[in-house]
Amino acid sequence: MLSATIAGVGYWSDGLPDWAAARTFATGGALPQDPATRPAPQLLAPNERRRAPPSVLVALEVALAACRDAARDPAMLPSVFASTHGDLGIMDYMCETLARAPTEISPTKFHNSVHNAAAGYWTIGSGCMRTTTAISAYRATFAQGLLEALVQLATDAEAVLLVGYDTTASGLLSTTTRSEGLLGAALVLAREGAGPRLSARLHDGDAPAGSGPLALRAQANAMAPMLPLFDALAAGAHDAMLHAGPGRSLVLDIAHG
Repeated sequence: MLSATIAGVGYWSDGLPDWAAARTFATGGALPQDPATRPAPQLLAPNERRRAPPSVLVALEVALAACRDAARDPAMLPSVFASTHGDLGIMDYMCETLARAPTEISPTKFHNSVHNAAAGYWTIGSGCMRTTTAISAYRATFAQGLLEALVQLATDAEAVLLVGYDTTASGLLSTTTRSEGLLGAALVLAREGAGPRLSARLHDGDAPAGSGPLALRAQANAMAPMLPLFDALAAGAHDAMLHAGPGRSLVLDIAHG
């Protein structure tokens, strides 16, 4: 069995711009008034913030929030960035432009189209020289990212940053790849210390769809399979189950100190 302490949490979705707002909504149904409509990660300079795509903005916003919550230096943490599709808006632009006028591809949009774009921005912005991993496994993406982070903790890392995020599908891609809204969440996982204690084990069988407030609110986003864990953390629940692949699930036991 793999285990870790959750030392810090970051969260952002449409209408819920931080973990405090998400917990308030999950436990009482209240929404913040006039919430921010776009993440604005302070890790990026203002001009970079304006140019960066939504996928990078939300990933960096929650990653930095989790590090602050854990009182950890971002430059000292290995990281795992998990996204089902990367930036679907840019991918739709790339496909459409390649089919119509391939020489008109924007170099800026091209470098933001790669799946590890957010991880690249993160390591440059934070000055982090530790290992970073970009992972995609369709609906099992977050569970597989969590397993990767837990394995790193079990081998040589003292703490690991895990980030899950996805964006809205647009254009022709939206007819084959469904995802709506902007959603990101991050955990700083540590071997020891204060915070909820997480234990994980693989289980044969499918995980049920999330039925908590956060899961229902963002169920159309491709990263929604991670939300049973965040609903459980918000409610102080002692277990959660995540989709980990066809016929496989990741069972999580949570001990709240």
